[in-house]
Amino acid sequence: MTVDADAPVATTGNGRTVCVTGAGGFIASWLVKLLLEKGYSVKGTVRNPDDPKNAHLKAMDGAAERLTLCKADLLDYEALREAISGCEGVFHTASPVTDDPEQMVEPAVRGTRYVINAAADAGTVRRLVFTSSIGAVTMDPNRGPDVVVDESCWSDLEFCKNTKNWYCYGKAVAEQAAWEMAKERGMELAVVNPVLVMGPLLQPQVNASIAHVLKYLDGSVKRYTNAVQAYVDVRDVAEAHLRVYEADSAAGQRFICAERVLHREDVVRILGKLFPEYPVPNKCSDEVNPRKKPYNFSNQRLRDLGVQFRPVSQSLYDTVKSLQEKGHLLVIPEQLY
Repeated sequence: MTVDADAPVATTGNGRTVCVTGAGGFIASWLVKLLLEKGYSVKGTVRNPDDPKNAHLKAMDGAAERLTLCKADLLDYEALREAISGCEGVFHTASPVTDDPEQMVEPAVRGTRYVINAAADAGTVRRLVFTSSIGAVTMDPNRGPDVVVDESCWSDLEFCKNTKNWYCYGKAVAEQAAWEMAKERGMELAVVNPVLVMGPLLQPQVNASIAHVLKYLDGSVKRYTNAVQAYVDVRDVAEAHLRVYEADSAAGQRFICAERVLHREDVVRILGKLFPEYPVPNKCSDEVNPRKKPYNFSNQRLRDLGVQFRPVSQSLYDTVKSLQEKGHLLVIPEQLY
């Protein structure tokens, strides 16, 4: 049973002010929308409040009264401090998404330290919720196939470096820095570790995780890889952040945010069944090695907080419909296939 996205939402914010870093991003946009629906006042950091790509934030219900967009860069401490000033909570969602080590690691770590320092200096922040990643959890070559991945698992930093997986390395060291800095500054911290995030877009541009779905529909990829990936809906990720912020029991904990682990073949089969008009690949690029097996994971902590995850098939359907509506994917008339 999933929650009706159009159902009225209980108000919990009562005008209290929170800050969302990187407010124009995929997850952050849905989080801002949810916070406004819940009655919070939101200060969102963006690089340029007047950039047309942030217009979707200003158009949200409640935005005119309770949303302030603050010009701030992750590496500008004074701007971050000004944005966080007077806030009761901080959601640090902003992060580089790249495999370039220079653009990923240092900005992610330094930006995290700046945000936590700014939150501690504000003197009003009750809790900081940090958006980490499953990349900080699963990259461990020594994990046995029967191990259930949970919040006690951490990625092996040397393995990430040796395989040049700088995104996962950056997310892991940034999360470690968050825990260390929060302890040092006496800040209450909780961490959400989402997997690959799908679902409808609020922002105008295609982000990295949605590009992962789009490539199987627009003909740019002819074969799928022999790989497994965990998936989750962006609306559930936004809800997870809010529940983690509001639950007293969440302080000092990590929360794996995932609905299911699927092989790429499963993903393309779902897409092909839902949207047969598109050239969805039906052959694997690796026909030599055994089919990779999905790993086991636990999302029990978030389910205990009341998060009910949407099925992957629903997320994929809503993703494609959103790509069509926003003009990123050509709508093919039925008679043409």
